[in-house]
Amino acid sequence: FPKAEHLCLQREIDALFVPGVHSAVAFPLRAVFRTVEWEKGPAVKVLLSVPKRKLRHAVDRNRAKRQLREAYRLNKTILLDALSKKQGLHLAFMWVADKPMDSALVAKKVVVLLHRVAEQLLQASQQPVTP
Repeated sequence: FPKAEHLCLQREIDALFVPGVHSAVAFPLRAVFRTVEWEKGPAVKVLLSVPKRKLRHAVDRNRAKRQLREAYRLNKTILLDALSKKQGLHLAFMWVADKPMDSALVAKKVVVLLHRVAEQLLQASQQPVTP
């Protein structure tokens, strides 16, 4: 999960959290995403968020982020296959559980969310554009 794939710019993060952006939930995670025009660099940029309000101890937050990174790294081809040319994706994974979870469960839920996002991307690309 290289640095280039991290969603870092504040204006991109702000644009991701405006009303009307797509989201999906698979407890203990929530995914928020939006499509963008893509020219160069990684097609998918990801933001990982584990709030202090949900997991009080830094050890738990760091473990949750590590679990998210690894699960995404192993399964990111699901999204790359669903994207069309000249289309990029900004994606945020947010932790919504109040306690740490097992790595296998987190990986399973990340895969579920990635499939949901891919389905929505494919549906959006198949809809005709009305002027």
